[in-house]
Amino acid sequence: MGKKSRVKARQDTAPTGEVGPRQPCPCGSGRRYKACHGSTTGPVATFVARPFDGLPSEPDLVALREIVPAASAPLAVKDGLGRNVVLCSLLPMAAPALVRQDGTVWLGLQVQHNFGDPSRDLAAVLEKALDAEPGTVVGLTDPPGEGPRLQDLVADQPLEVTVHDGFDFWIADVEDPSGAMAASLEQANSAVNPTVRLTSVEAAYWTDVGTKEHLRWVMPHEEEALVSALARLHVAGKDVIVEGARLVGMFRAHGLVVPVWDLPLGTGADVLEKPAATFAEDLVAALADESPLTAEERAARNGLVNRQLTIR
Repeated sequence: MGKKSRVKARQDTAPTGEVGPRQPCPCGSGRRYKACHGSTTGPVATFVARPFDGLPSEPDLVALREIVPAASAPLAVKDGLGRNVVLCSLLPMAAPALVRQDGTVWLGLQVQHNFGDPSRDLAAVLEKALDAEPGTVVGLTDPPGEGPRLQDLVADQPLEVTVHDGFDFWIADVEDPSGAMAASLEQANSAVNPTVRLTSVEAAYWTDVGTKEHLRWVMPHEEEALVSALARLHVAGKDVIVEGARLVGMFRAHGLVVPVWDLPLGTGADVLEKPAATFAEDLVAALADESPLTAEERAARNGLVNRQLTIR
């Protein structure tokens, strides 16, 4: 059973104080005040900054939702819910969930319901799918209300992620795909960049986008401490994963920070395994260092912050 989420949701009451209509809303949603708590059109959805906090394999779950094109993982749900459940990065037609002919529920992660809390959205879809007949496509048309969150439905087990070369797993049990189905699959596969999950560390994914290779690593650490630790490692010359690699920035997704390295073309994933494990050990030591940052480390930290983006 996943532990209770500790994320901080927006307050249901409007923020106090003078806020300009075009300024960011003080609630932390990322929206302008006039489109959020300053809206005159009615209440807005509660925004949860870190919706998957407390779930086993939170970083991998964020990765499958935001950066991995084709992947799946069995989802261990609580006893008594029945049916096997498989998390999928993306489903045909971007469906929120599919109930397969054998009764297995496929739950799609790359779906944007925009109801404020992806964890609650996924839980609502999952509950509907568990009660649906085989062959059913399941989704949400209305906010999920005050129902359970995914943390309330999932057993306390880590994800076993399988990264696929494409979306052929969609039709692995179909003997003779129809022309329309085959065409749809071909179109989906054409957009997939080669991606590999490293085995020596958690939630680190190599990808080849054609003109470049990248390592994108979803990290569970508290943001302020992580950025300072990365700055220490940069100054110490310990943030170069392999020769020619460069930590070019980071982005924030669902409350977690994702550092990104540019890699020389031809690097591949295999050679990253050992240096990634070494970097992970160095990062633990840097996170434990409570001494004040030096001037050079502060400058490196400012550079990282200035290159940070938020995608969710």
